[in-house]
Amino acid sequence: MNVDDCIIVGAGPAGLTAAIYLARYHLAIRMFDCGTSRASWIPTSHNHAGFPDGINGNELLERMRDQAARYGALREPRHVTDLRRDGDHFIVRCDDEEFRARTVLLATGVVNNRPEGMDDQFHAEALGRGLLRYCPVCDGYEVTDKRVAVIGTADHGTAEAQFIRTYTADLTLVSPHGDHDLSVQCSQALDEAGIARVAGPCSGYAIENGRIAFDTGTGRMAFDSIYPALGSLVRSGLAVSCGAEVSEQDCVLVDDHLETSVPGLFAAGDVVIGLDQISHAMGQAGVAATTIRNHLARERPLRR
Repeated sequence: MNVDDCIIVGAGPAGLTAAIYLARYHLAIRMFDCGTSRASWIPTSHNHAGFPDGINGNELLERMRDQAARYGALREPRHVTDLRRDGDHFIVRCDDEEFRARTVLLATGVVNNRPEGMDDQFHAEALGRGLLRYCPVCDGYEVTDKRVAVIGTADHGTAEAQFIRTYTADLTLVSPHGDHDLSVQCSQALDEAGIARVAGPCSGYAIENGRIAFDTGTGRMAFDSIYPALGSLVRSGLAVSCGAEVSEQDCVLVDDHLETSVPGLFAAGDVVIGLDQISHAMGQAGVAATTIRNHLARERPLRR
């Protein structure tokens, strides 16, 4: 079995950045892409440096894919099902096929929990029109002085609403299921910020008169945008199966150079910390890729 210098799992901004770096280091790499990068959801990113007029998420990914391919990075549309350590190497399984590598970089990201009852077609359309948003760090500016709802409750929903309150005063926190579950501190914080509260459940999502509308416990409401504050699933399962340590929130624990508790296994991007920022994922990937290069150079000379 051939042994790659590095296998990258995930082909979002972190994985693609790492691929560009590692390919330019003249290393033998392989990248597996299951096609679910959240960057593809972005209709237009206005806070990614270097694009003052904004850039579409799919366009950015395609530019990065082209750049990686230019230097020989091999990207394969595969879903990785297992990862384990075997002596000095890692075994990466894609269904019934196995690949071997000296190092592995996990750039598997996270999956946002979407509102219940929102089908794939509507979800995609609402995202594309800016009616549904997941990252106020990315696009809170775009809802300045708009009518906005946060779907959530408890500490997480309160924190998200308070963050968005810096962009608009017309803000409502809607519980996804029945009455809100709010501590005294949360209720006080929401009152002080002038954030309205509405009970759920939420259902019947539709686009009406250019707004996103849905049923709540007190009737049908419509907003310019909604932000689900429903948490996310960290895709750290492969790291765990390989023996790497994760946090209480399931994020992969890494050192300052993005190496996990398993030597030779690295992680970068939202699977490490769910900041949801392209720039952060790319920066981590650059550090991880360079550390991987130096790690391999200690094992054997890297020469042309």
